[in-house]
Amino acid sequence: MQCSWKSMMLLALASIAIQYTAIRTFSTKPLSLLYSVGLAPTGHAVNCCDETPSRTPSPPSSPSLDSNNTDKRTHILILATTRSGSSFVGQLFNQHPEMFYMFEPLYHVQLALLPRLSQSRNMAERRVMLGAARELLGSLYHCHLSSLESYIRPRPSNHSTYKLFRRGASRSLCSPPVCEAPLGQEGQSLVLADEGECVRRCGPLNLSLAAEVCRSKRHAAIKTVRIPQISDLRALIEDRRLNLKVVQLVRDPRGILASRIETFRDTYRLWRLWRATGRRPHNLDLGQINAVCEDFLKSVSTALSRPAWLRGRYMLLRYEDLARFPLKKARELYSFLGLDLDHSVKDWIINNTRGSSDLSSRQKFTTVRDSAANAENWRLKLSFDMVAYTQTACQPLLELLGYKRVLHPRELRNLSHSLVEDRTFHPFL
Repeated sequence: MQCSWKSMMLLALASIAIQYTAIRTFSTKPLSLLYSVGLAPTGHAVNCCDETPSRTPSPPSSPSLDSNNTDKRTHILILATTRSGSSFVGQLFNQHPEMFYMFEPLYHVQLALLPRLSQSRNMAERRVMLGAARELLGSLYHCHLSSLESYIRPRPSNHSTYKLFRRGASRSLCSPPVCEAPLGQEGQSLVLADEGECVRRCGPLNLSLAAEVCRSKRHAAIKTVRIPQISDLRALIEDRRLNLKVVQLVRDPRGILASRIETFRDTYRLWRLWRATGRRPHNLDLGQINAVCEDFLKSVSTALSRPAWLRGRYMLLRYEDLARFPLKKARELYSFLGLDLDHSVKDWIINNTRGSSDLSSRQKFTTVRDSAANAENWRLKLSFDMVAYTQTACQPLLELLGYKRVLHPRELRNLSHSLVEDRTFHPFL
């Protein structure tokens, strides 16, 4: 069949019109077409209506840490138990100008998940707590401080909160730009010296600003007493992107017990009754000290077996060694981490290890103390019967860590004879 020249012209014009429409449509709504066939690139959104364009936010990306920091950034975890000297060790890192330090962020996880228990022995509860704790630690080391918002109560508003536990223990969180209050030099010194002043003067903590400061620092350190054993951290340690190094702080369990009795008076009321009357209450919770020794023993035994996943990642530190030789042990600690011991850390050690032992006994959480005198003063605070029980319950741990037993009350009170053996625990390199 033959087509007239008019028909041919109409077909040509129709073809041009179709092509023009297709080109126009693709140029104005390219992503709509890609989404319609399942090929839309990630991170882009579709405008459902021309009149009210919207944008779906991209998934959060990892913080863009300074390239100079990323290569050498070291992450440090102080693994300890309550009243073992961990606040003091934390300050050895907090005083370093290039360290972003956080004091017990896992407190919020525990409070949200296990509000009635400081250390759950129920295995199901423990697994839930540890899973959340590991996830949060990984996020915090990557400066995702917004991850804390799920656990802080009441929940932060606009990423700001007054409720971060012991915020004042961190210089980074009490200094500009995180501390937004206009403080002079004297005011700033007061804020850094007194935790309460930080909260009162600096106002609410802006977690977004804190995250920016975290990213600007070359290293990060976190202290926790809420991880029972080193094996609970294996997944984080094996993640080489974190470059995580663990400092496990241990202390003579007899010293831990004495300090807890003085500090947590309600929780350890029956222990104080035992000390006062000389008779052990029948309903005394002996698990309070048994759990400490069990976790210490398992954790230290694991580390001293030198598993490959801990090579270059673990250092054991006795509180008593640090108390007697603070500068020496601080140098060893920083050497293990591959960091320089800054002069500000040295100055802090000198100023905070020659204080009054009477002052440290009156203030629960102070880090100012006569550290050498404080190392074994528990021997004047526990009855011999309490010491004898603790020694029996914790005998394998005492032997492993080099703590001597006492066999007579006179030996207990004789402070001229140390109960700490001279031992060197070298890092596993």
